[in-house]
Amino acid sequence: MRKVPRFALVLLYCFLLTGALAAQSPGTPAAQSQPTSSAPTMASPAAAAQMTAAASAPTTEYKLPPDKLAKSTALYELRGKLRIIDTVWGFAILLIILYMGVAAKYRGWAENMAGNGIAQAFVFVPLTLLTITILGWPLDAYQQSVSRQYGLSVQGWSSWFGDALIVTAIVMVVGTMAIGVLIWRIRRSPRYWWLQAWLISVPFVVLLFVLEPLIIDPLFNKFEPLTKDNLPLVQELEKVTARGGLTIPRDRMFLMKASEKVTTLNAYVTGFGPSKRVVVWDNTIQKAGTPETLFVFGHEMGHYVLDHVVYGMVLTSLGLLLGLYVLYRLSGWFLARFGQRWQIRELGDWAAVPMILLIFSILSFISTPVASTISRQFEHNADVYGLEVTHGINANSQEAGAHAFQTLGELSLSYPYPGKLVVFWYYDHPAIPDRVRFAHEYDPWSKGEQPKYVK
Repeated sequence: MRKVPRFALVLLYCFLLTGALAAQSPGTPAAQSQPTSSAPTMASPAAAAQMTAAASAPTTEYKLPPDKLAKSTALYELRGKLRIIDTVWGFAILLIILYMGVAAKYRGWAENMAGNGIAQAFVFVPLTLLTITILGWPLDAYQQSVSRQYGLSVQGWSSWFGDALIVTAIVMVVGTMAIGVLIWRIRRSPRYWWLQAWLISVPFVVLLFVLEPLIIDPLFNKFEPLTKDNLPLVQELEKVTARGGLTIPRDRMFLMKASEKVTTLNAYVTGFGPSKRVVVWDNTIQKAGTPETLFVFGHEMGHYVLDHVVYGMVLTSLGLLLGLYVLYRLSGWFLARFGQRWQIRELGDWAAVPMILLIFSILSFISTPVASTISRQFEHNADVYGLEVTHGINANSQEAGAHAFQTLGELSLSYPYPGKLVVFWYYDHPAIPDRVRFAHEYDPWSKGEQPKYVK
């Protein structure tokens, strides 16, 4: 799913006055894997054969065979167009609601049906968010059809639509409470509502990170303890945790049944405090050899050890504070310029909500390269950690890492030659060619240098 159900998830990160989730997330994605040599019970015969071939041909750069390169090129170009369409249509939805008087009409219904602000929120906000969501579904559905066409998704339409309804329900509930509280603070404190709203939101940012893996993620995917059917793998993973001087309890290791919906590989770290965990997709285990899976796990362990979840919470909170303050500074100009045309009485008016979302959408778009750059750095640091923590466990940790990225790129149809501007603006992970190259070349040990993280 994309940005209109997720649109309210930007809303949640912007308005997080109540707990919710970033619907995208299974957390921080990792590198993915593929086979390489001997080890426990993981690789299928085909995967083992593939890795045997890879062992004789070191992975020095990311390449695709001609048929996959053609599909990758077509997909890259199509996704570039869809990014533009998605952004423009997201803005257009809000402008349609404003210019056609939809927000003002919903406000009138809310005021006629409910006598106070709290009750009005439960009329106006669900109507507005449902309108935004429904207008976004056609583009969401097309993007899902593209994933199915290129073999990246195997999710049926009934399942996809069920997920869309779940996201919509979450948006309705959380968005109503979040926007209701925001409008309440705007009305009560016209000068300092942005600071008050932020102070209220911070505990819920933390709550978001805690609850996401416990409540939200299981609504979309099936999870089970990694030890249930993969005990030999868990024993190998414990060698990696011991090498890093970290203990990750077995009850914090989970398997996600991703193969029911997608064909690609992944793993991620998510949660905070009592919910913090590492999740490995079943696709990764089915299609990867043990050395690559260990590297993938080491990458995710890097997120765990390097406190990227904590940094994510802090940065989300600071971004929220900045966003609310910029909204406060810009809202006066928007009201003076468009308030009468959009039938908005004041910032605390229900009809101002789509305008607030529009401002946040603009800010989100402008800040995309900042968020992408920070995320790429986190992912690169985790790549370094994964290579270091598997050194001495994998016979060739560099080849395992490089081949993991090669396999991930092939299965995801990652384009080998992405434009620098596209990477800068949109890529929240380093480009696959860069990751393959780095994994192959990173070798502080032979140079007599100290590893960065795992001594």
